[in-house]
Amino acid sequence: MALTHVLLFFHLLGAFGFFAGAAVVGVLQLAAIRRERPSEVYALLRLAPVGAALVGTGALLTLGFGIGLAQHEGIGFSATWIQAALALWVAAMVLGGYGGRTARHARHLAERLADEGDAPSAELRALVGARGPLWASYASGLLLLAIVGLMVWQPA
Repeated sequence: MALTHVLLFFHLLGAFGFFAGAAVVGVLQLAAIRRERPSEVYALLRLAPVGAALVGTGALLTLGFGIGLAQHEGIGFSATWIQAALALWVAAMVLGGYGGRTARHARHLAERLADEGDAPSAELRALVGARGPLWASYASGLLLLAIVGLMVWQPA
């Protein structure tokens, strides 16, 4: 098997992991918004680190093997679409990290509140449904789609 195929395989495997992890975290976040009891919020958000691990692993695979593939193919970083994809990758990671940090705080609060009587909490509700981090996560997902567009069409 040619090195190009190996690099491409792991690059695409990383992209699938990246998207799958983002989908897992997004679905859990949206489901948590619809819950009242801290125990229910915690039950959902405690699974989010699995999705976050997929995102992180996928992000590293896409970056590392993507750079390796570009170098092996002789493209390097000179192509504008590769520079744009790298910039979008960084922006997606920053925005996703911002959204994920708020969800992590909500998970810890939900766990504590569940242990303290499991009564609905306005603070938890506000944290889980915080619009800024939620929009940042949505924007991160859109940037991932833009990266796929660049990878597929490779505009000049």
